[in-house]
Amino acid sequence: MFETPDDRKYRESHEYATTDGETVTVGISDFAQDELGDVVFVELPAAGDELTQGEEFGVIESIKAVSDLYAPVSGTVSEVNEALFDQPELVNESPYGEGWMLKLDGVDDADFEALLTAEEYSEQTE
Repeated sequence: MFETPDDRKYRESHEYATTDGETVTVGISDFAQDELGDVVFVELPAAGDELTQGEEFGVIESIKAVSDLYAPVSGTVSEVNEALFDQPELVNESPYGEGWMLKLDGVDDADFEALLTAEEYSEQTE
């Protein structure tokens, strides 16, 4: 069984978003990292880039596949997890912790609320 914390929301394409009320942190789900296998490369946008909900923001590459990453919400990239450039395996080891990808500012609450709940996402990945 995969870990699907209910303190965050999910896209059908397996990205998650969690908020502290100001900043939204984005990454991929435990299910997604398991499906990908060993992650060997992550391409992410730069701080200051504008993301639009549903649009591609980067690429994740594993020993099995290359997958696009899609923005779960619209916003401005305020921080990128640069540790992933040297240690992409953090996505596998800790997708909800050290393996986060981006932090976004200026996110519309409606974008966030439109995402799947942990329960809805879990049903999709069963």
